[in-house]
Amino acid sequence: MSENPFVAYLKERLPLVESALDGAAARPLASKIEPEADLERYLYAPLAGFTKGGGKRVRPVLCLLGAEATGGKASLALAPAVGIELFQSAALIHDDIADESELRRGAPCLYLTEGTGLATNMGDLALTQVFEVVLGDAALPAERKASVLAELVSMERHTLEGQALDLGWARDGRWDVTEADYLYMVTSKTAHYTAASPLAIGAVAAGATREAVEGLRQVGVSAGIAFQLQDDLLNLVGDAEAQGKDFRSDITEGKRTLAVVYALANLAEAERTELVAILESASTEDDKLARAVELIEAGGGIAHCEQLADREAARAEQGARALADKGLITHEAAELLCAMARFFVRRAS
Repeated sequence: MSENPFVAYLKERLPLVESALDGAAARPLASKIEPEADLERYLYAPLAGFTKGGGKRVRPVLCLLGAEATGGKASLALAPAVGIELFQSAALIHDDIADESELRRGAPCLYLTEGTGLATNMGDLALTQVFEVVLGDAALPAERKASVLAELVSMERHTLEGQALDLGWARDGRWDVTEADYLYMVTSKTAHYTAASPLAIGAVAAGATREAVEGLRQVGVSAGIAFQLQDDLLNLVGDAEAQGKDFRSDITEGKRTLAVVYALANLAEAERTELVAILESASTEDDKLARAVELIEAGGGIAHCEQLADREAARAEQGARALADKGLITHEAAELLCAMARFFVRRAS
């Protein structure tokens, strides 16, 4: 089987991103000071290590694709791409604290190894770096920096809104969440910063038209929703070995995923009550987790998620081809975006 073209593009652009991330590693504001080693130990080095140990770098690479899709050079979007990855670091560090997670990328979470206070501070530093790397970039024309920064702020606000809903529903024991509620939450929390904003920011950095920027954003929203739905499915019915200790953690954490929301709306009262009880128990017992999946499947949640993920991926593909037909992006970029959408819903991890 031939390699997915988007995966090939990801591998091709990865060295650019890694090199830029290495160059953007923060250092103490003052040099040759007495506590310099302490600052490295308590702030800069752990954050640099966390960011360097990142995942596939999909988000920063999509930022480069947004620039290249609209006729710009990837170098114009490198600083914003680094900023997006630094925001990813901040979001993950803070998210692990909020969720009281144990593992991140197969290793103990940063707050468990460094302490909650220091880890929070490291996440905050990553947020300041988002703006520092863009403001200090010599390749990005000065007149575009404000627009890029405005897009980054919007991305962060969307993510914070989505996170507030996700955490608030769990805190208040809310089981009246609707499918429309979930889709708003996941569009805000995941779709914008996973695909929509990176593509749009790359296009803005390249000086693209507003129509092209907004078109890419909409492609990214659909693809980002599909990405999250596939994430939800993998957590419930994916490869347990590949997921490790995170397998079915959404059940343990009582997450209001679409599969759960849909099942709760369609199960009989007795089964609904049983599912809610498991979701509220914070159980890690394999038999209880398996029973929850049985109930979710019986309520149609798994099948509905699969259908919706495929629908959103198809929307992303249609949107990408329409942009190319209008001459707003290249046909080569459209095919890469279509491959991206397929990758998001066919990946195994």
